[in-house]
Amino acid sequence: MRTAVALLALTVAPAWAGHELDNRDLTNGQTLYAENCAACHGANLEGQPDWQSPGPDGVLPAPPHDANGHTWHHSNAQLFEYTQLGGAEVVKRLGVKGFNSGMPGFGDALSDDDIWDILAYIRSTWPERERDVQAGRNPPHG
Repeated sequence: MRTAVALLALTVAPAWAGHELDNRDLTNGQTLYAENCAACHGANLEGQPDWQSPGPDGVLPAPPHDANGHTWHHSNAQLFEYTQLGGAEVVKRLGVKGFNSGMPGFGDALSDDDIWDILAYIRSTWPERERDVQAGRNPPHG
């Protein structure tokens, strides 16, 4: 019975678990993305070439934020923290070895609402399947 309840919870979650990204200012998010993110992640969210292979300096290139990337594999909280603190700080806090992220932290340059607007804009570009999968990575609201 417990397994059935857990499976039901997993199948229902995508319908209501995107709450931090709901009702955000997508126009502001798109503008801020163009100003702060596009130089590395691409104007069309396409990322840098060979984004899955570290460069000569050992740093991974910026990944795409479109459906071809892995952004939608992460929860809202993870995406927010990574954007706010930067990759190096998050990796350090998690104790992950051998992962060199070039992602800077934007917590000093952008407000929390600005970061949420950018993340909501990025999510708005994904096909429904990716939005649903990503929503399922978030805890229920309430």
